[in-house]
Amino acid sequence: MKFATLKEKIIEKLKDIYDPEIPVNLYDLGLIYSIDCAKETAGSRCVVTMTLTSATCPVSESILEQVRNVGSLIEDEPNLTIDANLVFDPPWSKESMSDEARLHLGML
Repeated sequence: MKFATLKEKIIEKLKDIYDPEIPVNLYDLGLIYSIDCAKETAGSRCVVTMTLTSATCPVSESILEQVRNVGSLIEDEPNLTIDANLVFDPPWSKESMSDEARLHLGML
């Protein structure tokens, strides 16, 4: 099995979180802007800087909670804390989506 970095492991788990209105995961939608990780005394802390498709997203808290819980899903990273940093600048646009997401939504 290929060794995955912590960031790759987080991306893998983020790909399991879907916007309930769009059948594409958060990562391929282009909602994840960056993942920055640092070792701390008691484990690791990562900040996922992300946006939503709309500032008025009715399930924003649910999506953010799922992102924060990703740390508990990575078994070989004890004491991993994920912080979700929600930003709206730059605003999300359809151009942020991966080619796979565009193909899935019939945009390619």
